[in-house]
Amino acid sequence: MFIIYQYTITAILGLFLINFIINSIVLKKTSKYCLPGSFKKNPPLVSVMIPARNEAENIKRCLRSLLKQDYPNMEILVLDDNSIDGTSASVKEMAEKDERIKLISGKPLKKGWLGKCYACWQLSKHAKGKYFIFTDADTLHFENSVSSAIGCLYFNRLDAMSSIPRQIMVTIHERLLIIWVHFGIMALLPLYLINKSKGPLFSTANGQFMLFKREVYIKIGGHRSIKNKILEDIHISKMVKKHGYKFMVFDGSGNINCRMYRSYSDLIRGFSKFMFAAFDFKLFTMVIVIILIIVLFLIPFILLPLGVLFFDWPEIIINLTILQVFFLLIMRIMLAIKVRNRVFDAFLHPFSMIYVVLICFNSIFQTKFGEGVNWKDRRYDVYGEDNLELIGDDSDKEINFLS
Repeated sequence: MFIIYQYTITAILGLFLINFIINSIVLKKTSKYCLPGSFKKNPPLVSVMIPARNEAENIKRCLRSLLKQDYPNMEILVLDDNSIDGTSASVKEMAEKDERIKLISGKPLKKGWLGKCYACWQLSKHAKGKYFIFTDADTLHFENSVSSAIGCLYFNRLDAMSSIPRQIMVTIHERLLIIWVHFGIMALLPLYLINKSKGPLFSTANGQFMLFKREVYIKIGGHRSIKNKILEDIHISKMVKKHGYKFMVFDGSGNINCRMYRSYSDLIRGFSKFMFAAFDFKLFTMVIVIILIIVLFLIPFILLPLGVLFFDWPEIIINLTILQVFFLLIMRIMLAIKVRNRVFDAFLHPFSMIYVVLICFNSIFQTKFGEGVNWKDRRYDVYGEDNLELIGDDSDKEINFLS
């Protein structure tokens, strides 16, 4: 039975490696696209929209990078989502220097809405452009990020698209956790089906940068159609495909940088927010996922030293375990090169998986038995993802890891 188990795990990891290689080919870089000639002659207005809640530390840097875009016809709308820091003052200061920037004061959060979804919906009501771009306040854009995205849309005959920025990972905690997002996408998701299939089953997106044709955004219901979804980016990509429109995801690492979390507490809070949400807050499904993470991505690194140093296992089992570890390390090394991360971090993979498992448990605990889903100083109680309720605003409160 143990030999059958080892063959099965090896085969699954081998398939993941093949999928990883295919995804590396399929995931096109936005930086390779340029603005179509017809757009250069008569560029339509592009509305770049930024929901900002307590983003005084990031918003100026983001706006400066957007003001340097080589796309000639754009407006930049920033919604101050009831911030308690200097976000509004920072945007006003920038708006006085450049008329393309407009500050919108966000309304109090409506019942049944997630904060970011409501902010994006309000922004869309003020936007005048033919194309809508939603991007986060902590992103940093190269001068061709807008024009390349428009080029992607045009040359691939798309109705909407999303690009995955290069994630800046500084601390060891960031490097252990954030890389899991890339690993999950590249190893587990069939990007070819996401890009080519018409059905919403195969969908993914990154909310740090999303581009829509205006009429498509309106026809799918915009962010109102997914107003209570924690993973709003993935769900709105599903809505695009559900309505029969074409959607693709791209590698935006050559156009956009982003440092998602600058503090340990924000990192834990952020990952705890979406881990359980990714499986619709279904406890049984989440437990199965945790078991699979342990069995597929962690156990081989435990079995190998045990088999070599402590047990007299048959050579075939040792060889299969070595092959499993090899497959995992190859994927991690390839990923490190692709996202320009430290190659040495690939060998920290077992610790990364332990971290991910702990975060999964923390996500369950906080959602089911703790303070609910906590993000941007707002706390939501969740009774299944279709029933979400704001229960508090913890602007000055820190969330404790596994507390």
